[in-house]
Amino acid sequence: MAGVKAVFAMNPEVMPFVFGESEIERLRELVDVDPQRLLTWVEDREPVLEGLADVELVISGWGVPFLGAKQLEQLPALRAVVHWGGGVGFLDHSARERGIAVSSARVANGIPVAEFTIAMITLAAKDAFWVSRQYCREQREVYREAELPHTGLYGTTVGLVGASTIGMMVIEQLAARDVEVLVYDPYLGEAAAARLGVELVSDLEDLARRSTVLSLHAPVTPQTEGMISRKVLAALPDRATLVNTARGILVDQDALVEELAANRIRAILDVTEPEVLPEGHPLYTLPNVFLTPHLAGSTGVELRRLGHAALAEIERFIAGVPFAHPFPVP
Repeated sequence: MAGVKAVFAMNPEVMPFVFGESEIERLRELVDVDPQRLLTWVEDREPVLEGLADVELVISGWGVPFLGAKQLEQLPALRAVVHWGGGVGFLDHSARERGIAVSSARVANGIPVAEFTIAMITLAAKDAFWVSRQYCREQREVYREAELPHTGLYGTTVGLVGASTIGMMVIEQLAARDVEVLVYDPYLGEAAAARLGVELVSDLEDLARRSTVLSLHAPVTPQTEGMISRKVLAALPDRATLVNTARGILVDQDALVEELAANRIRAILDVTEPEVLPEGHPLYTLPNVFLTPHLAGSTGVELRRLGHAALAEIERFIAGVPFAHPFPVP
């Protein structure tokens, strides 16, 4: 067994989906870790850190408890955190001052979100969800050329809000399709946009006005909450589709419901505010909404990708090599 002492910090129910038997075996070759001891988040309860003063590595994921300054004081030997989740908001800023290296699997977790987004953009352009409902309701032949003259992805204008990790993946995949891509992101410069082959748009309402499909990929910050405002939604063309695989709080949801109830636009929503919506909420039953329960991120067999990403980073840590996917502590 390797000499570096490590501890797991995650939801025990999720752990077997991320680390199977072969991954656990490899981990135990790399580090001294007890798979039976997990630090996990429990409401109003601090993690029990007794006996972990010599831990050098925390292997964390969904369900990790908050590791504040007090907790880090109890982990004086800690040198690294390998997180198979996305953000590292569970880690106190003092980790940076302590020189603790942090890795995140946000790139690995972004892959299925980008795949899901591309699928939704394609199906939105084909009117697939809405035509399917019509077909099942009317039970007759649908005369595609006569009844669906504006459907299809070819030549469609796709607007992206945010050139984040996932946004960049979506841009890369759209590059292989015959579409016009517009991007709103205050941190993306003209030169970078040109290299990506996209048009940078500086005004959200203008972006919405020009988009057949508007897809959201911005992070949640005080500046982005509610950024898809009533005015932005009103600027969308008739029959346009809003795709949200980011966070529900980015959208003025009341205004969205009003636009949808007027049957002017459509929405494909993998996220809402809150999650889960209260029983009876209109988004459950509006006919021009395709609603999924935060399905875009890693699920099922995709969770094993996160485990493999974490294993690769742990191997780098043991070898004394910098992380491939470092994450700055806030």
